[in-house]
Amino acid sequence: MAENGKVIEHKAYARIGLLGNPSDVYHGRTISFSLRNFWASVRLQPSKDLVIVPHPTHDLVQFNSLSHMVDRLQSEGYYGGVRLLMAICKVLHNYCEDKNIHLHEGNFTLSYDTNIPRQTGLSGSSAIVCAALSCLLDFYDIRHLVKVEVRPNLILNAEKELGIVAGLQDRVAQVYGGLVYMDFSKNHMEELGHGIYTPMDIGLLPPLYVIYAENPSDSGKVHSTVRQRWLDGDEFIISSMEEVANIALEGRTALLEKDYSKLVTLMNRNFDLRRRMFGDEALGALNIEMIEVARKVGAASKFTGSGGAVVVFCPDGPSQVKLLEDACQSAGFVIEPVSVIPSGLSDIDLKTLS
Repeated sequence: MAENGKVIEHKAYARIGLLGNPSDVYHGRTISFSLRNFWASVRLQPSKDLVIVPHPTHDLVQFNSLSHMVDRLQSEGYYGGVRLLMAICKVLHNYCEDKNIHLHEGNFTLSYDTNIPRQTGLSGSSAIVCAALSCLLDFYDIRHLVKVEVRPNLILNAEKELGIVAGLQDRVAQVYGGLVYMDFSKNHMEELGHGIYTPMDIGLLPPLYVIYAENPSDSGKVHSTVRQRWLDGDEFIISSMEEVANIALEGRTALLEKDYSKLVTLMNRNFDLRRRMFGDEALGALNIEMIEVARKVGAASKFTGSGGAVVVFCPDGPSQVKLLEDACQSAGFVIEPVSVIPSGLSDIDLKTLS
């Protein structure tokens, strides 16, 4: 709780979908983890008026010229984080009103920063919303009243408020932190309103790498036609999504047993199924090239999310990693070793799980 004008700050991290995605919106299963390499931070300071502060880079509204503005829009898009902060404020207000949770009358100033690369499928938007939600829960002293399992839904609802196409997977990983196995079966979703989320030991993960492009394609367009085909009962899409969900289930066993040769097979199969469902045009040539760069050196690879970045496992060790680094440099891609935040819950009160 904010006392005597105390400033509240929270971070939320980028997310990598290791196996199973995008089946979180198809009553499937996923394994994801929070990526320490990149994060969004939100700062809340009590103030006389409620103020949402534009970011000096991401919410730019002053330009040197018309061409400067057009270039900026083509590379960064129209939207920054201000709308995300406003949306989570509205969603939390409405949720608390519906649940008869009292919010005191104090005001605040919200500001944010982020180093998550744009349009890389690393969940940059939801990280901002997640960090903001943590700040608001502390400011209003209601963390104990908003269950952990519900918080990913609130984050998702804030993004849906803005027309962002997304599922629960990313938000669960960011709320819980660490490595999480998620089961979004229809029964769970209908009875509980959320999935079953099981934290796993991050020590089960082998060394992983993330590859991304400096100027990736928009990851938000990939879901559209497949989602509609799934809703229309397309047998190929439904059976493929079931197989993707089973990959996460098999992957959980492989990690628990540290069967990394099985992990190689599952990661590659995960991407191959996605490619069959979505097609090369939707996935984008640049995204496919990142996958192929990894596979040419014998590494396992798949998208971290909807495209823009790739998670890679090199089963043959340092020599293979060196080949991968050289290949990425030649292709103009950025490669970084993955750092996972510690196991357990991130920025939340363990007591609320009970």
